Amino acid sequence: MLATAPYDPAVLRAQIVGLDTPLPRHHGAPAPAINLDNAATTPPLRSVQAAVERFLAVYSSVHRGAGLKSQAASAAYEQARAVVGRFVGARPGQHQTIFTRNTTEALNLLARRIAIRPGQVIISTQLEHHSNDLPWRAVAPVLHVRATSDGSLDLAHYAELLRQYAGRVRLVAVTGGSNVTGHIPPIHDLAALAHAAGAEIAVDAAQLAPHRRIDIGDLADPTHIDYVALSGHKLYAPYGAGALVGRADTFQRGAPLLAGGGSVRQVSAADVEWADGPAREEAGTPNAVGAIALAAACLALEEIGLEAIAAHEAALTAYALDELARVPGLWLYGDPDPATAETRLGVIPFCLDGHEPHLVAAMLSYEAGIAVRSGSFCAHPYVGRLLQSQFTGCEPGQVGLVRASFGLYTTEDDVDTLVRTLRAIAAGDYDGLYEPDPERGGFRPVGWDAAPESLFQLDNAASSIFLRRSPASCGGAGGSRPAESRSSP
Repeated sequence: MLATAPYDPAVLRAQIVGLDTPLPRHHGAPAPAINLDNAATTPPLRSVQAAVERFLAVYSSVHRGAGLKSQAASAAYEQARAVVGRFVGARPGQHQTIFTRNTTEALNLLARRIAIRPGQVIISTQLEHHSNDLPWRAVAPVLHVRATSDGSLDLAHYAELLRQYAGRVRLVAVTGGSNVTGHIPPIHDLAALAHAAGAEIAVDAAQLAPHRRIDIGDLADPTHIDYVALSGHKLYAPYGAGALVGRADTFQRGAPLLAGGGSVRQVSAADVEWADGPAREEAGTPNAVGAIALAAACLALEEIGLEAIAAHEAALTAYALDELARVPGLWLYGDPDPATAETRLGVIPFCLDGHEPHLVAAMLSYEAGIAVRSGSFCAHPYVGRLLQSQFTGCEPGQVGLVRASFGLYTTEDDVDTLVRTLRAIAAGDYDGLYEPDPERGGFRPVGWDAAPESLFQLDNAASSIFLRRSPASCGGAGGSRPAESRSSP
């Protein structure tokens, strides 16, 4: 079992790879870091790592070989497909699960596979990550539902756009949970309105899937979701796979986005007969390892309990909002009310008066080992809207914010360290001797000489499978002698 009842973050922390890795600090000895950047990517679960290691023992060509390992790998790949589909409530016969690299690829695939007639439009929102905005701009005119001053979706404006463009809206593309403010739009209510207007709806669930249970719904239900996209690297499975789960009928028509081996049933000199099912969209050798990892993560989250994860993160978010509001000169963006924490994700954007966001992020990292994100989080229009509408504190004319984001293993102690460090930064307790980092962006302490590249060297991490010979073993005037075995340097 991965968890105990009641929810115990200490037990779960032991199931996360890398939390105990010591990292250098500006002052003091190396120590494990605190990862508060889970909205960007999550570390792997040990159960996922173990599943991958077991699968590698039978890894072989998927759907392309007669060998027993190939048959085992093919069966495991299809088992993974079924698990991922069930994770979001896919119905056999109604939905299809297509493996992709990530949410970005899934949404680009969908944008180029749905049939769009002349005159049709896409409705997206100001809340979107670029991955759920830019692909749609490439295929149709895009209308954006406004964000309110606190970063939530303007539902009245959404209803107005549906009325104004009734009969012309091909698709509504909306985030399931914001990667900037943690706002969770009412996706099933939005779906009912979209369907009533003759449109389908696609949900970018990259942020939502690790934190809330998703049920895509039966196609006969007017509140169903037509398409869901998600990423393994945000689901504690950073092995390069994501998925698009959606209406099977959409992918039964037309040519796939990628054409090649595996996507066809028959090819002649003049004609192509495309494969049925997900194979049509998965040309080339698939990332079977990533698919196994993603499915293993879905099974782990179900075992832990998505309701338990949501309750833990809501309580933690309420605690963090209350504590951060007490830091002098700190401004919270989005909904700052701890009482409504259960209606949002544990994603908290903020800034400090007079402190450039990238500098704050650098100081949190170098001084206390706290990993956060700074900038506009691949959601430039949304962050710009927040900066224009909420507060005038912080750095005048700043671009971007600082973002702390929680995972299932985050604790109140992690939040306390964040708050304590921000108080010290606000009070000027650190020497402030930081300079721009021209190589990596952001800032670094003056005189810092611990290169991040030193934390991992591929030639040291990868052991050679070859026995290397000593120079004397290569022969010469004295003749040859057996090679001496030694390890790689």
